[in-house]
Amino acid sequence: MPTAPNRTILRMGDYELAVSHPDKLLWPEAGITKLEYVQTLAKLAPYLLPYTTNRYLTTIRYPEGIHGTSFYQKNSPRPTPDYVRTAIAGDIRYVVLDSLPALMWMGSLYALEFHASCEEIGQLAPTPNVWMLDIDPTLPDEPRIMEAADHVLELLRSLGLQAVPKTSGATGVQIVMPIERGPTFDELRSFGKFCSEYLVAQHPGLFTVERMTKNRGELIYLDYLQHYSGRTLPAPYSPRARPGATVSTPLTWEEVRSGAKPADFHLRNIIERLQTRGDLIAAVPPQSLAPVLGGIASFLKQR
Repeated sequence: MPTAPNRTILRMGDYELAVSHPDKLLWPEAGITKLEYVQTLAKLAPYLLPYTTNRYLTTIRYPEGIHGTSFYQKNSPRPTPDYVRTAIAGDIRYVVLDSLPALMWMGSLYALEFHASCEEIGQLAPTPNVWMLDIDPTLPDEPRIMEAADHVLELLRSLGLQAVPKTSGATGVQIVMPIERGPTFDELRSFGKFCSEYLVAQHPGLFTVERMTKNRGELIYLDYLQHYSGRTLPAPYSPRARPGATVSTPLTWEEVRSGAKPADFHLRNIIERLQTRGDLIAAVPPQSLAPVLGGIASFLKQR
């Protein structure tokens, strides 16, 4: 309900949020205003929040929209409303993005991207419940990115494992696999290294594990190192500060094989997609990696 030309009040259950400059264009090419963005976040909340709850949050804020100055933020903005929970790690007080009011508040502060920590908050003995592989193209426009994702999925399927590809919302793809707790981050990194080096050997004209961008040529980087304690990745269903207002979106294998593009999934169509397909990641049962890790260990000992 509008209260003044430059302010709109939104009700969030028992709370109210004052959205200043509701007509400011945050994604000019897509015509998406600040008010529309915050309202869309409210609809995204049931899908996005499960992947940010109990994770340390890093946001990227764009006070003047996607073409203006931006900055990364880890510390909770001040003042922090009573309805926003925080968690301290080291000397940083992180926002815990676990509620609709917290999400809408961050949106009203021009947080246009939500990057979640790989580790969970307060885990004394890290035993992750997910494994991820970041497929990072070297070229700004990489037509082979879905071919790359297909090869990773094929390899995992050959190992008896089910995973979900998701667009980063930018140029890359992440492979997300819910797992049964047990393997440590180090064990998961070893698994990622094995898979990545195998794929490089099988497809040397497509993949690399070279970290230095200048040494990759046009190869696609399999970043098995990024999924680790202390690091972040874009949360599923996070918007991205790109001209098309893209959203990090889980895909079906059929969409991968038909050549889906990250630009196909954005703030204007993501809600309808979710209402139709639901959360593809949540539909995958936790995979047991113990037999695979044991098999890899035995193989490496015999080499």
